[in-house]
Amino acid sequence: MKTILILGAGLSASSLIRYLLQHAEAHNWQLKIVDQDADLLASKINRHPCAQALTFNALDSKERKPHVAHADLVISMLPAAFHVEVAKDCIALGTPLITPSYISPEMRALDAEAKAAGILIMNEIGVDPGIDHMSAMRIIHEIQEAGAQLESFKSYCGGLIAPQSDTNPWHYKFTWNPRNVVLAGQGPAACYREAGDHKYLPYQRLFQQLERIEIAGYGAFDAYANRNSLSYLETYGIQDIPTIFRGTLRRPPYCQAWDFFVQLGLTDDSYQMDGSVHLSPRQFLNAFMPFDPERSLEEKVQQRLAETPQLVDLIEHLGFFDDTFKIGISNASPAQLLQAILVEKWKLMPGDIDMLVMYHEFRYSKNGKTYKRISSLVVEGEDERYTAMANTVGLPVAIAAKLMLTQQWTERGVQLPVYKEAYLPILQELEAYGITFNEHEIQL
Repeated sequence: MKTILILGAGLSASSLIRYLLQHAEAHNWQLKIVDQDADLLASKINRHPCAQALTFNALDSKERKPHVAHADLVISMLPAAFHVEVAKDCIALGTPLITPSYISPEMRALDAEAKAAGILIMNEIGVDPGIDHMSAMRIIHEIQEAGAQLESFKSYCGGLIAPQSDTNPWHYKFTWNPRNVVLAGQGPAACYREAGDHKYLPYQRLFQQLERIEIAGYGAFDAYANRNSLSYLETYGIQDIPTIFRGTLRRPPYCQAWDFFVQLGLTDDSYQMDGSVHLSPRQFLNAFMPFDPERSLEEKVQQRLAETPQLVDLIEHLGFFDDTFKIGISNASPAQLLQAILVEKWKLMPGDIDMLVMYHEFRYSKNGKTYKRISSLVVEGEDERYTAMANTVGLPVAIAAKLMLTQQWTERGVQLPVYKEAYLPILQELEAYGITFNEHEIQL
């Protein structure tokens, strides 16, 4: 019997747990699933004979290590900040590890130690990062093997709400960590390459410089630059490509309205506001508007948005003109207060269906001709538990676990799923779950 230790049973783990339990008896697997929410664990395990619920503190190495020692594979669904410490335990105990998160420099630095321990630590194998890597590399390798020259690669992804559940003017609801949404784009300037030139977008301009994407049957999306696109030149083995860009997708006019918050400073998480516990949404917003006793808050917002008056309705929809209740968070940053407001307005309701959208655009030349190849993916969720996000994060992780436990992967060290032996079997099996890319190509 093989033991799989899963650390964390939150939203993105639902589909992972379901897949592994469905295959547990056939492969003689025993799942040990750790979360401090005992009721959540019970609902996801549903008394399955091949699963055991554990409620120890998975963030504590002393509590975690004995369980890692008796596992044949560890899957960490913890917040990304804790993956390195879990990896160190796995290296010390010779236990392979899977995480869906971005490789940090600290994780990458463990490569030699993981190889010496004879284990594979597979990272970035969820959806973004994960399916984006695998689907892109499949086409990049096909283009390269055909003797063509790749000239441009653009990739976009977004966790959104499905059309049938789109019930607010922002065309958005939380399908992922709300804090990450509020803080999106902060930090170093987003950077990419366009026609051989390096381009940089600082945070204050991030939601102003957008690309418009059209997907047949689903309409228009806006894309803003996502982090450091240049880091993928080496990862994908395309160092000489003139253009590379990675973006995050939102429905218009989300980005235009979100820029209103960015420019005012409502997304700032670097300081605490005095008396934040006493602020109503109206007082919170007014704290960032100019003092003018002759004009109401509504009038000040209308003036600031004079060139895009349709955005005033989006601000009003969130309740920012409401003075009848307090947000009620002590010692809160502006970003924390904004998040508290949004969580109430953008939460998934019973019966809501989410949607994951991915879009790749490749331009390449061969025999003096230039081609554009489009590969797009739209996945809708099943319900509030088995969401599109949970399926596209959890299923690649689960399939990777099967491949590792059945010894179909021979790589060791800290890896990404960018080589054929990794991505081909995962993409093939994902198609059985409706995670299928639509592709077409035209000559330019």
